[in-house]
Amino acid sequence: MKRFTQKLSSFWNSRWGFFILAVVLFWAKTYYAYIAKFNLGVKGSMQYLLLAINPLPTTILLFGIALYFKGRKSYIILTIIDFLTSLWLFANILYYREFSDFLTTTLIKGSGSVSNNLGKSVAGIVKPTDFLVFLDVVILIVLLATKLIKIDVKPIKKVVAGLVSALAVLLFGFNLSMAETDRSGLLTRTFDNNYIVKYLGLNSYAVYDTVKAAKTSAVRANADASDLQSVLKYINTNYVPGNPEYTGVAKGKNVFVIHLESLQQFMIDYKWQGQEVTPNLNKLYHETNTLSFDNFFHQVGQGKTADAELMLENSLFGLPEGAAMVTAGSTNTWQAAPAMLDQKGYTTAAFHGDVPSFWNRDNTYKFWGYDYYFSKAYYPSGKNYEIGYGLKDKIFLKDSAKYIEQLPQPFYAKLITVTNHYPYLLDKANQTIEKTDTGDSTVDGYVQTARYLDEALGEFMDWLKATGLDKNSMLVLYGDHYGISGNHKPAVAKLLGQKKFTDFDNAQFQKVPFMIHMDGLKGGINHTYGGEIDVLPTLLNLLGISNKGDVQFGTDLLATNRNQTVAFRNGDFVTPDYTKVGSTYYETKTGKVIKPTDDKTKDTLAQLTNHVATELSLSDRVINGDLLRFYDLKGFKKVKPSDYSYKYSKAIAKLKRDQKKDKSSLLYKNDEKSSLDLYKTNAPELESESDSSKSSSESSSSSSSSSQAD
Repeated sequence: MKRFTQKLSSFWNSRWGFFILAVVLFWAKTYYAYIAKFNLGVKGSMQYLLLAINPLPTTILLFGIALYFKGRKSYIILTIIDFLTSLWLFANILYYREFSDFLTTTLIKGSGSVSNNLGKSVAGIVKPTDFLVFLDVVILIVLLATKLIKIDVKPIKKVVAGLVSALAVLLFGFNLSMAETDRSGLLTRTFDNNYIVKYLGLNSYAVYDTVKAAKTSAVRANADASDLQSVLKYINTNYVPGNPEYTGVAKGKNVFVIHLESLQQFMIDYKWQGQEVTPNLNKLYHETNTLSFDNFFHQVGQGKTADAELMLENSLFGLPEGAAMVTAGSTNTWQAAPAMLDQKGYTTAAFHGDVPSFWNRDNTYKFWGYDYYFSKAYYPSGKNYEIGYGLKDKIFLKDSAKYIEQLPQPFYAKLITVTNHYPYLLDKANQTIEKTDTGDSTVDGYVQTARYLDEALGEFMDWLKATGLDKNSMLVLYGDHYGISGNHKPAVAKLLGQKKFTDFDNAQFQKVPFMIHMDGLKGGINHTYGGEIDVLPTLLNLLGISNKGDVQFGTDLLATNRNQTVAFRNGDFVTPDYTKVGSTYYETKTGKVIKPTDDKTKDTLAQLTNHVATELSLSDRVINGDLLRFYDLKGFKKVKPSDYSYKYSKAIAKLKRDQKKDKSSLLYKNDEKSSLDLYKTNAPELESESDSSKSSSESSSSSSSSSQAD
């Protein structure tokens, strides 16, 4: 026994003992994270076995680097590698909790464009148990510092270290072959990053993603005009003309596109404690001159809001990794809505109460052809004016009015609200409804910020009516993406009054509001299945602009013979009959799992799956290869970004020149009398300033009177 104890102690204090301990600890905490922190959809003994195996190859390979070094340096290098890989795991846990996806190379590269105010979001996401992923690092450092493990200075032969690396590679090959047996074409036919992590591990996923990003970069460099032919063939084959009953009904009208940040369809008509959360939107939704869509889905990927904007104004899907507005927004050729409408006589403007660089908007918008971009510099600053990701909605919309009234008509104006953004923070003075009581702090504030957004929208619409702009404008309102992710299933089930919230329920939960409101429009609630990719063709038809020949992957939502397959960025889909989530198919009407036995159903599901994969792949090809640079669209002039400047002084000077030249702005038509006094808001920040100003004025008046009396 004594001899065994001595051998154990000797091994414990050897390089091999430290190495094996580090590998085992890292493997244990990684497996814990897979099970407790991610929702990888693991099913069956084979997948659980793969989940247990897949951390080992890369851990042995990376930690094995330390074996090539001597003495103390070897221990330091192994600890550093352990810390860095733990940090990567920690970052992915936080990102996954909010976005149900993993970090990518392109997303990290573009993180500078979305870094503003991310601190609050991270603080709201992190949980104490997340820090357990650093426990193994702490244990190793403590063991070394207290000399419970003594540093072994004896070198390990390079050949032996090489054998460890070779073992890691062989183990990875074994892992990959097992994974391919369970899911063929894993590395070539996967749209969902969950599959890569589930089968091969988080570190292998990082390598896979990096290689994929490099390939994407090479695609653009090697692309030529011939690559566009398969895209054009698909577009022409699947082209659906717009509904003739609605063609041109909004011709010459102003267009307001109002971005309802993180608002989901379930909020429409939703009540909490007997109160409507969104009374203004509810009223608009049910009006006879509003086209409302109750089966409209967001289709965003990692780009979230940026993906939504891309789809709405280009009818192209976001990329599987990162945001195209960041990676390609200011390098690609685009045929976007702002440029199309600008060339039809519209003034085009985007409004956003945050820094202009967010999602690379200040550059991308020039390539999309926006005449104006009114960002943070154009708005006043004041105490408590901002929250989360920019100016509060009531202040933002009110102060946007002074620029809207100066825009030559007809205009296309996109207004991006931000207050209903995670982590759903709202100061007490602006809260007009109680939080929900699900017990999930991420979820419970959602109704408060949604109510605030609704109130801000109500004030804005009252101003449109007061100025008469509502009579000659078309309002388009859309929710850009989910507000509550699928990682909060118990809370969502409670919100919806359900016993449980399944993966199928989560797919249906991706519905967001989409409404088109216009005086005299033949409205009603439309039940067609569609998504953000379909918005541009719908709007163009309403404006009387043909999209025949345009490279657009959507179809007019009002067309009677349209394909109602809604593609999600990860390859899943929803149709009126079938829903695909991962590798499982459901009946859309009942939510029952489909296990097709007849050939007809099998063929239908295979065709739908292939259709979605083809559509996403071709759209990616357009963006990654910058294929529109090879396409001359009839009647469309390619945009020159150098023609646009969003610098405050230049933009204001241009606005004044355009008003005098065109004489069609609301301000000009009112004999240059501003309509801002018609804008009524109950924003407490502005009321307090008004009270302070009034108090100061009264004090000054009183002082003057006293002086005169003396």
